[in-house]
Amino acid sequence: MLGNFTYSNPTKLYFGKDSLNGLNEELPKYGKNVLLVYGGGSIKKNGIYDEVVKILKANNKEIFEDDGVMPNPTVEKLYEGCRRAKEGNVDLILAVGGGSVCDYAKAVSVSVYSDEDPWDKYFLRMEDVDNKIIPVGSVLTMVGTGSEMNGGSVITNPESKLKIGHVFGENVFPKFAVLNPVYTFTLPQYQMVAGFFDIMSHILEQYFSGEDDNTSDYLMEGLLKSLIHSSKISVENPEDYEARSNIMWIATWALNTLVAKGKSTDWMVHMIGQSIGGYTDATHGMTLSAISIPYYKHIMPYGLAKFKRFAVNVWNVNPEGRSDEQVALEGLACMEKWMKEIGLTMSIKELGATEDMLDGIAKGSFILEGGYKVLNHDEIVGILEESMKAQ
Repeated sequence: MLGNFTYSNPTKLYFGKDSLNGLNEELPKYGKNVLLVYGGGSIKKNGIYDEVVKILKANNKEIFEDDGVMPNPTVEKLYEGCRRAKEGNVDLILAVGGGSVCDYAKAVSVSVYSDEDPWDKYFLRMEDVDNKIIPVGSVLTMVGTGSEMNGGSVITNPESKLKIGHVFGENVFPKFAVLNPVYTFTLPQYQMVAGFFDIMSHILEQYFSGEDDNTSDYLMEGLLKSLIHSSKISVENPEDYEARSNIMWIATWALNTLVAKGKSTDWMVHMIGQSIGGYTDATHGMTLSAISIPYYKHIMPYGLAKFKRFAVNVWNVNPEGRSDEQVALEGLACMEKWMKEIGLTMSIKELGATEDMLDGIAKGSFILEGGYKVLNHDEIVGILEESMKAQ
C-alpha cells in the first residue's frame, strides 16, 4: 500500500433484530431534548416510529419532531430544520430513516449554530466546521448511502440546480447507529435496488483508482461479490433476512472510510449523478446506474489492468487466450447484465433528463482527480449522450 494515512471511526454500531435496544444504552449520554428527524411518514405506517418514541419517552426525553425530509433534502428544508432544532434547544438529533434523512440530520447538526449561511459556508465554499455541533444518532431503515457511519451530507438547491455533497470530518459522524435489517423489508423494490447500486458505486469509485497492490482492493472485491450474490436473492425475496442483513453490512463498510485508505479514489460518477439529480430530482442510486456503464467504458483504457482484474476476480471471466481489453469489456458486460437483471435504470432519459439539460449537467459536475482519467466538459457531455441512447 502506498502513501500515509490515519484511520479512526467514532460511530458505534448496534446490528441485528434486537439492535433498537441500543437506544437505551445511548440516550442517557445526552441531554433531555431530542429532535426526531424522519421522512414522509412510512415509519408511522410500519410501526418503527411508535417503537422509537416509546424508548425516547422511557428515557424521559422531550421530543421535538422534524418530519417531511425528502429523498433529496433541499436547502430550504435545511433552514427549517435549523429553526426547529434551535427552538427546541436540542441536545441530540435522532435520524430515523434512510441515507437522505441521516445526511440531512448531519447538515442540521453543523448548521444550527453557524454564524453564516450554511449553504454558502459548507456546500459552496466547503469550509470546515468551526462552531458548536449537535450530536447525531441514526436508526437506519434503508441501506445504500453508508451515511450511518461517515461524515457525508448531500443537500440540493433547486433554484440553482445544484446538488452538492460535503464530507465532514469524524466530529460530524453519527455517534451511534442502529441497524436492524428487518426495518428495510417494507422498502419499495425500486428504492431497494437503487440502494444496491449506490453501494456498488461507492465501492467501484474507490476500487478503480491506484495501481499498487492494495489490501483495500481485496476487501472491495469480497464486498462486491457478496453484494452481487445477495442482491439477486433480495430481488426474488425481499424478506430474506440473511441476504438483506449482508447487504446492510456491506453498505456500511463500503463507505465508512476503511476501504478508501491508501487509495486516491475516483468520485466522478457521483459528481455527474448528483448533477443529474439537481436537474431531475431523480433517485440517487438510479442517477449513478444510468451513467456508470458509459463512464467506465470511457475510462477503461486508462486503467486497463484494474478493469481486467475486476472482470476476473469479481465476475469470474476466463482470461485465457484473450486480450486484456476483451477481458475487461466482458467484465463490464457482466456488470451491465446484472444491473438489468435486478431492475436498475440504464439511461438518464428514463430519469427525465433531456438533450437541452446536458450542457448544464456537465457544468454542474465537479471535476475531480484521483481516477484513471480526469474528464473535461466535452467528455462528460459525451458520457451523458451515451447514457441517453441506452436501452
